[in-house]
Amino acid sequence: MSTQPQYPVVPAPRFDVAPEQSVERVQTFADTMKLRRTVRDFSDRPVPRAVIEHAIRAAATAPSGANLQPWRFVVVTDPERKRRLRDAAEREEREFYEQRASQEWLDALAPLGTDWRKPFLEDAPAVIIVFEVHKGPETPRPYYVKESVGIAVGFLLAGLHQAGLATLTHTPSPMRFLNEVCDRPREERAYVVIPVGYPADDAMVPDITRKHMDEVVVWM
Repeated sequence: MSTQPQYPVVPAPRFDVAPEQSVERVQTFADTMKLRRTVRDFSDRPVPRAVIEHAIRAAATAPSGANLQPWRFVVVTDPERKRRLRDAAEREEREFYEQRASQEWLDALAPLGTDWRKPFLEDAPAVIIVFEVHKGPETPRPYYVKESVGIAVGFLLAGLHQAGLATLTHTPSPMRFLNEVCDRPREERAYVVIPVGYPADDAMVPDITRKHMDEVVVWM
């Protein structure tokens, strides 16, 4: 009976944060994240490459099934490739809005004012496409892929927001065209498209509210 080799062990990290400092740190983090909004109008101001690299480095620390880390972050900055990305995404999105989307889904989107047009895919200085990595010639079968990649994306969005950058999460349907645009193998499946940059000077966002803590937390 074969067994998987075990990882060597090291002492668990300890941060020795005093309780009052813990509250202050997490409160500051929560207050900062409360300001995070989906932005669709971007400035052409360039984003330092190091900022994106460190945000991805943070994302890649996310927990994953069997520690297989089934993610790939493709950063698109080339204007021609962004144009191709926008053209392909808008073809899919136009068909979705005009033919595939249910009326219920369209009604839910209506207050946000979105449609099939996606200029932010070209306007944002960088677009990060996050792929799930499935079993392939050089990659093992992963476990809890969507859960693992979803956590990593959460880390990524938080890191980019902490750096003062604006983002949005875009999920054209279907997304297989992204393999061709990004030259990725079939075992990689697009999970989300994240334009990244600074908000345009005239950028506006819907005045939405978030659920109260009593609506999202249950203490037992």
